Amino acid sequence: MKKNKRREFIKSAGLTGLAFAGGNLMQPFANASELQPEILQTMNNENSTSLIGQYGEWAASLIEKKLPSHSFRNGHFKNVNDWRKTARKQLTDRLSIPEMGGMPDVKVNRQYEYDGLHVEEISWQLAYGNATEAIVLKPANAKGKLPAILAFHDHGGNKYFGTRKITRTSDTQHPMMLAHQQEYYEGMAWANEIARRGYVVLVSDAFPFASRRVKLADVPDNIRKGLSDSDPEKQENIDAYNAWAGEHEHIMAKSLFCAGTTWPGVFFAEDKIALDILCKRNDVDADRIGCGGLSGGGMRTVFMAGIDERIKCAVPVGFMTTWKDFMLHKSFTHTWMVYVPLLPNEMDFPEIISLRTPSPTLVLNDINDDLYTLPEMKNADAILKQIYEKTGASERYRCSFYPGPHKFDKAMQAEAFDWFDKWLKA
Repeated sequence: MKKNKRREFIKSAGLTGLAFAGGNLMQPFANASELQPEILQTMNNENSTSLIGQYGEWAASLIEKKLPSHSFRNGHFKNVNDWRKTARKQLTDRLSIPEMGGMPDVKVNRQYEYDGLHVEEISWQLAYGNATEAIVLKPANAKGKLPAILAFHDHGGNKYFGTRKITRTSDTQHPMMLAHQQEYYEGMAWANEIARRGYVVLVSDAFPFASRRVKLADVPDNIRKGLSDSDPEKQENIDAYNAWAGEHEHIMAKSLFCAGTTWPGVFFAEDKIALDILCKRNDVDADRIGCGGLSGGGMRTVFMAGIDERIKCAVPVGFMTTWKDFMLHKSFTHTWMVYVPLLPNEMDFPEIISLRTPSPTLVLNDINDDLYTLPEMKNADAILKQIYEKTGASERYRCSFYPGPHKFDKAMQAEAFDWFDKWLKA
């Protein structure tokens, strides 16, 4: 999908997670002073108007007049453990995380070796929906307990695919996934690449992607738009399904709100089951687990790493900004999956993942990422730096800005993998 198609898709469906590889291995920029003049001009232009017109200044004032109530930047929070306990409870209350029940039975559907890796295709059945399908990767002939990565696939405006976006398990790939990995990840299946470095990697289909997607046969005729689930692997049918699924997002979000939960809450609940499964494996050292992902996977990393202390190292990619950025400039480029009602009163978006301080966190951004404004990406970085400094853990936080559009290319992967190695293999 080329950039002009991406813009058309954003305009028509209002989705996030569309990634485009930069195609070079340039080093990240350390600060705004290194940016080119035309980029700085774009930054100024983006912030001169608001998506909600004259109401933008008023809306921004609702959250800008004071620090969020549960921010560790507030002076009344002195003890990091007390703050974390209080703020996490507030966050989980706002998410209204649904109950998943106990650990599901995990079925191993197939095992084999591919390109130096041992591959397991597994699945588990939750109390609702289709069975969740997942892929586990590790070095072939690996012995003993290994550190592990919970790898999150992106959104990409493509709900037909899930695990296949970041894995490769045979020489024969769907043409759409070859293109996806080339444009979004510079041709790499990044879950495979991190597994090669000595990790057990679990990638599961997120709600509602791939095996967890909404089936057309299960919705009323009047919203199907004449589509069906027949011949599902044909590209024109996949494109039609993805367009339908994009338009269905507002229905899903409203329905989840009416059910008393939130989309990020459902994400976390299902991702927590995947983490439970990963931790229970005999080949995993449950004290050395990290998580990461691009775009929608970066968003899931923020919530998972901010809440679950089993995540010892986190790398969100292409998903870090402020609620102000979403509100004034970029909500139209983002999925309904992002929003948690009332939470901006209590913590800014980067403060969700700050709940893990002093545990290691690496944030990777793209300077030309049109899903965010650069000033607000910089503001998010400043917030996280301040919190990590306040907890005496500055060396455990890093944020890098790379040239190019929304992506997770080879250079970014190299930094992410080295960060995992530093904190999970020591």
